[in-house]
Amino acid sequence: MEHQVDLYMQYLAVEKRVSDHTLDHYFSDLEQFIGFLLREGLEEFGRVTYLDVRTFMGRLSKTHEKKSIARKLSALRSLYEFLRREGWVEKNPAKEVRSPKLERKLPNFLYADAMEQLLGAPDTSTPLGLRDKALLEVLYASGVRVSELVALDVSHLDLSQGMALVFGKGAKERLVLLGSQAVKALQHYLAHGRPSLWNTAGGGAGQALFLNKNGTRLSDRSVRRILDKYVVLCAGLQHISPHTLRHTFATHLLDNGADLRAIQELLGHSSLSSTQIYTHTAREHLERVYTQAHPRA
Repeated sequence: MEHQVDLYMQYLAVEKRVSDHTLDHYFSDLEQFIGFLLREGLEEFGRVTYLDVRTFMGRLSKTHEKKSIARKLSALRSLYEFLRREGWVEKNPAKEVRSPKLERKLPNFLYADAMEQLLGAPDTSTPLGLRDKALLEVLYASGVRVSELVALDVSHLDLSQGMALVFGKGAKERLVLLGSQAVKALQHYLAHGRPSLWNTAGGGAGQALFLNKNGTRLSDRSVRRILDKYVVLCAGLQHISPHTLRHTFATHLLDNGADLRAIQELLGHSSLSSTQIYTHTAREHLERVYTQAHPRA
């Protein structure tokens, strides 16, 4: 079973181009499932039934949140589809198990003045400050995921058109818009920041757009640390993540009249239902404004 999981992980990494973050979670989830199977005396994936998967999920419900259980079930369904296509199993027992119903949390976002404060925080007199300024501007201007951001190469940019080519979930390509301020910040970084960082590693970073202090490609975790640093410098800001800026991008577009379908395309959502959650955020904002401003609210 371990060998089959290894092949499946290779398939996800190479053919599906799944992010390292997702790969780590899936591997951990599947290792946990294998441990359960071995304790139950099941040494082959083909011997597993719907009831076995259901029992596994039932035990998880005592110690895990619904969101975590849903992800583990998704990992099992995906694994079994791979095994079925490869001819190792005849059917997918995880497909028959219902996923727990999840409560959809409204996404956190920053108001325009807080976003401006964050964008103005980096010290652009240093190479790292120029990088951080460009990085924050790109996150807010394009709404890209952090995994898409760190995977950007210089060759993916078309600054004359104000666009970038990103590779999203499932290796899907899409063009994102950058806006004039992000383009300006990138031009300054490429001219005065990146060359200094690139020389640190003797050019070992190749085409990677955003580099760390050692001259190699920036990681997802590093972007989170960069954000944490600027949150401390900005008065009144709570903890935010790179995904907060993605939510902010979508919410500000919707607040200013953008069409939901257009936002779906810009975010790279395969389903409109994933984008519709922002309508709730916008509605809550309107209700707050109304309550505060209307004399008879």
